[in-house]
Amino acid sequence: MSLRTRLALVFVAATLLPLGATLWLTNVLLDQSLRLRPVDQISSLSKSLEVTGREYYRQACEQLRGDALAGRVLPMRYEPSAVPPDVEEFRDSNEEERFVRIGDRGGRLRYLLRTPKWVYVWDRPLTIHMQDLADEIGKARQTAAWDYRRGFFVAWGLVAAAIWLVALALVWFVATRFSRPIINLTGALKSLAEGNFRIRVLNDRTDEIGLATDAFNRTAAELEQNRDRLVYLTQLASWQVLARKMAHEVKNSLTPIRLTVEEMVARNDDAASESGKAFMTQAADIVVDEIESLERRIRAFSEFSSEPPVCPELLDIQELVEERIAFLRTAHPEVRYAVEAAVPHLSAVADQDLVKGILVNLLENAAEAAGEGGRILARVTPVDDRIAIEVHDSGPGLSEMARKSLFQPTISFKKRGMGLGLSIARKSALLSGGDILLIAGELGGAGFRVLLPAGAKA
Repeated sequence: MSLRTRLALVFVAATLLPLGATLWLTNVLLDQSLRLRPVDQISSLSKSLEVTGREYYRQACEQLRGDALAGRVLPMRYEPSAVPPDVEEFRDSNEEERFVRIGDRGGRLRYLLRTPKWVYVWDRPLTIHMQDLADEIGKARQTAAWDYRRGFFVAWGLVAAAIWLVALALVWFVATRFSRPIINLTGALKSLAEGNFRIRVLNDRTDEIGLATDAFNRTAAELEQNRDRLVYLTQLASWQVLARKMAHEVKNSLTPIRLTVEEMVARNDDAASESGKAFMTQAADIVVDEIESLERRIRAFSEFSSEPPVCPELLDIQELVEERIAFLRTAHPEVRYAVEAAVPHLSAVADQDLVKGILVNLLENAAEAAGEGGRILARVTPVDDRIAIEVHDSGPGLSEMARKSLFQPTISFKKRGMGLGLSIARKSALLSGGDILLIAGELGGAGFRVLLPAGAKA
């Protein structure tokens, strides 16, 4: 049975059947409730008793007042300062007269009258205990109201709520069972989009969801294989380009060496003359310069391709930046340096030699770009759970083409550069658990940010 058919059947069972049962029970209970005529009679009788009781109490009060004022009932007379405790509240009020019920369950009626000199009290028993009558009226009303609630609203509400809860539980169970694999598949797709090509989703289903999960797993496996192939081919292509560049550079240096040596051999007979000595000195200088150029290229190539061991330790980044600037200031006295630190003595966990190499490369590039009278700003600041080292220069900045290929190992934008400095620096940052980013320069030129894992305070 397909997923669509099962969802349709669940919808019918969870809505139409409980709804039909609820409507049928509602009609039955409503019919039974409307037949409860004695309840209406009890309610009407309780109202009549209430009216009769109030009228009886009013007449009793009027009769007691008339008999008291006519002298047919003898009063108890008190001076205002000597009234009993149950009359003190009346004495202290502003009322001239008051009727109150006293005795067991309100069986006596008391009439209180105040004059400027005396407080009079008359008592008379009531034929009916008013509290008993009030209790009976309250019970009758409660019975009438309770019967209505229990006969219709309570019973209907409980049954409807029970049916609704059962239907809700069924829908919840089915929705959970069918939505869990979809949620898992959605999470896996998000992880795949973020670059995790090793993600897989467990699958034990054979319906449409199971087929979609199998298709996802196959796609993820193919993407992982293609990614690995692409990385491998890219690495090969990079090394091939680098090898061609090195061969070209070495050939460029070997050509003048060969020509110079051939000329030296040809002029061997004239070596004793003054012009011959001058030529030999000039030729030797050319050969030495070209050999030094070859050594620089081979050294850069070796440094780029090597994988030195990483020894992370706790470093005071501000101190390290200031030390590197002091080291380079003598080589570039024409450049003005400034160091800023958001928090003093921020520390990071990284390899000291690698960080020094990164700083030397960035500061040296900044000094060459800034030129005579230029400025360089080095800033140390925390960024989330990392420490950032920013290097800004006042040079001309980078072109759009330079920005796109800045960290490629085959491109050099300096006259005597090998095109490997920034590549080596970024590799060192990556080996230290960080990275190097190109940011907007604050002095008009280029800006770089080195991110390193943060450590405790130095």
